[in-house]
This record gives sequence, structure tokens and C-alpha cells, in this order.
Amino acid sequence: MNQNSTQSDFWKNIRFGGGLGLSFGNGIFSATVAPSAIYDFNSRFSAGIALNYTYFNDNDFFKSTIVGGSFLSLYNVLPEIQLSSEFEYLNVNRDFESDLLEDDNYWQPAIFFGIGYTTNHITIGVRYNVLHDDDKSIYADALVPFVRVYF
Repeated sequence: MNQNSTQSDFWKNIRFGGGLGLSFGNGIFSATVAPSAIYDFNSRFSAGIALNYTYFNDNDFFKSTIVGGSFLSLYNVLPEIQLSSEFEYLNVNRDFESDLLEDDNYWQPAIFFGIGYTTNHITIGVRYNVLHDDDKSIYADALVPFVRVYF
């Protein structure tokens, strides 16, 4: 096998995806861009990386910028059932409007284990953060629904 064949085989196993988020209302605005790429080792196991950038603004309370990334692995027990694990590490920068609250900047780790239903390029499921911290986590709860799309 020559080098060109090896390179093309590698790129045939890469899939790209990610997420975009936008929400607003009642003085609140949030936007997220989260691209990701995975490598399919075989028909059941994939692993990859993801980046995350989120801007959040609550006019009356605080502004926040969240930047980071994650490593994830996906395992299809059956073609329709996908198990996942993910290590996410995010830098959270919060600037409060009130002088009574101190601005903060910290790193927040998360380890997720999830299960999802897959059809075509889309997986819908739920993941659980075993490191959830009610005071520091950017997620309201340890149990987080997700939608993954990879092409």
C-alpha cells in the first residue's frame, strides 16, 4: 500500500459535526459554537475531540464567556444504541453586574457517561456528569440531554 492510499483511508474514517446554539429573550442572550471531529476505528468504536465557545449575557445579572474542549469516545452496542464517555474542560469567566458579587474565572472539569439512540447521522440521548458541582457547573443539572450530528 502506498502513502497516498494510507492518507486517503485515514480521511475516509474522519467525520465532522458539532453544534450551534442561539437563545434570547427577556434580557438574556446566549450563543454557542461547538465544532467536533471523530475518527471511526471500526463500525462500532469512534473517538475524537470537540471545541466549545459560549457567550452568555443576562442584562440584569452577569456576562459569561466559556471556552474549552473535550475528548470523547463513542461505542455502538447495536447500530441504534450508542454509549459515550467524554472528558470536558472549560474555562468559565463570569463578570457580575453587581458590586456585591465578585467576578470569577475558573476551570471546570466534567466527566460524562451517556446513552443515545442513533439513526443515520443523528444521535439523541442523555449524558450524566459524575463531577457535577451545583455552584460551579455551567449545566443546571448533572443529567444533560444531547443531540449529536456527524457527517
